[in-house]
Amino acid sequence: MQAILANGPTRPTDWQAVNWRQVNRRVRNLRRRIFRASQRGDQKTVSRLQKLMLRGYSNRLLAVRRVTQLNHGRNTPGIDKVVVKTPTARGKLVDELARYQPWRALPAKRVYIPKANGKRRPLGIVSIRDRALQAMVKNALEPAWEARFEAASYGFRPGRSCHDAMQKIYGLANARSTRPWVLDADIQGAFDNLCQDFLVAAIGAVPGRDLIRQWLKAGYLEGGVLHPTPTGTGQGAVISPLLLNVALHGMEEALGVIHDSQGHLKGSRALVRYADDLVVFCRSRDDAEQARDALRRWLAQRGLALSEEKTRIVHLTEGFDFLGFTVRQYPVRSTRSGFKLLITPSSESVCRLKARLREEWLSLRGANAEAVIGRLNPLIRGWAGYPLGAFRRQCASRVFHDLDYFMWRRECRYVKRAHPHKPWKWRKRRYWGRFHPDRQDQWVFGSATTGHYLLKFAWFGIKRHILVRGRASPDDPALQEYWRQRASHEAGYLSPSKHRIARQQGYMCPGCGESLCNGEELQVHHLVPRHQGGSDAYDNLTLRHLYCHQQVHRASHEP
Repeated sequence: MQAILANGPTRPTDWQAVNWRQVNRRVRNLRRRIFRASQRGDQKTVSRLQKLMLRGYSNRLLAVRRVTQLNHGRNTPGIDKVVVKTPTARGKLVDELARYQPWRALPAKRVYIPKANGKRRPLGIVSIRDRALQAMVKNALEPAWEARFEAASYGFRPGRSCHDAMQKIYGLANARSTRPWVLDADIQGAFDNLCQDFLVAAIGAVPGRDLIRQWLKAGYLEGGVLHPTPTGTGQGAVISPLLLNVALHGMEEALGVIHDSQGHLKGSRALVRYADDLVVFCRSRDDAEQARDALRRWLAQRGLALSEEKTRIVHLTEGFDFLGFTVRQYPVRSTRSGFKLLITPSSESVCRLKARLREEWLSLRGANAEAVIGRLNPLIRGWAGYPLGAFRRQCASRVFHDLDYFMWRRECRYVKRAHPHKPWKWRKRRYWGRFHPDRQDQWVFGSATTGHYLLKFAWFGIKRHILVRGRASPDDPALQEYWRQRASHEAGYLSPSKHRIARQQGYMCPGCGESLCNGEELQVHHLVPRHQGGSDAYDNLTLRHLYCHQQVHRASHEP
């Protein structure tokens, strides 16, 4: 006999038939209620709503979708060697979570990924069931903390990104800055060394605390040997970034950062933190040293310490690197202060990109021009179009032109290798031309057969990123219109044709009802299929998330 599942349907879940618009609305509304209750300090209501979230069927569905379809590690198994790839398996996992024994958390599988400095970063790959449970607990815990988190925290939070952190730095480090001294700090092994007792105490008596304690103490398996985890919260776990933010909450207060009633800075210090990377702006070197000492004492209570190798005090005229960018004031004669702030991609970031491009070119030996364009254009667009969107055009122009010259040399090598006995003029006619319809550039690499061409870094005009407002959170029901406007701004990074489609549907996915710019892959859907006579006119097109698009086509093929 089929077991009846608690807080769910009495029959097995049909993944293909899930109404994601309804699921998202239920979870979103419950998150907003938790946020509102936490904002007014009603802990009893917060606890009651969190229990409701943990028992909710919609929360289970959304958690399974996130860990089996959206997360990058969805195809990486834990120590149980289980991955979930089919709709039937996803529906089965949803049903199993209703009766899963949460106190039997499995150890994580230890893997290592290379770091930029040549070292390796340890990651803990937990089982797919524990990942789904962590996503459920995160949905219950996160909105309560979003109502409390500081404005200076930008890492691993909904509605915030590294672009917001860099835009905040742009405002603090400009030539008129009254805080020219910078404590550029890095917390050593924050995920691995965090005091678990402090973290559990900081979370408080909330639903799901016992689950969190089990994940912290589950240990990891390496080389067939089980290792305990007396400290830290494993990198790679779904809930770990939230737990780190909880542990580091209160850093502004510890550093004496002061805001007025409008949220504007008043004191002598300012903080910008992205997870375990942070910078503190101070008015003098002595003040920066005092801030460093205060930060060390505060971190010691959490079992953490600053990295002596990466922590330093610099003047803005010396510059510092943060999140892959170099921030520095340069002397100029044309400004009143005599200095100008430039934020450019760091040399390490550019070197990594060139290495990646070089590998791609080498792997494309023997491939035709169409394959080259298809492989490299997404990489160029992803690096030049969005990551540099927070800064002025002149800040990256030199880097862009340098990268275009690098690509030009690679193009020449590719063509010469493909046609070693052809004269230069023949190669030029075959592979270069004025392919871009809006540019008078005759040295665009492309395919004369299809007219497709390789993008250039210098073509990307930079749009200023709009800094997120103060402590604003997507879970705040009073700011719904504000986040709709930000979604329209984020859609500006889409191609012109996709942006037009997004605008006509209000920047929302018609399948799940969520913002189109939530990080999921987008696809164009024909309302009337082309094989039925549908055209490519804009009134016949909609933008959908990848899995929402797939769900439409599966439904249309069902008998």
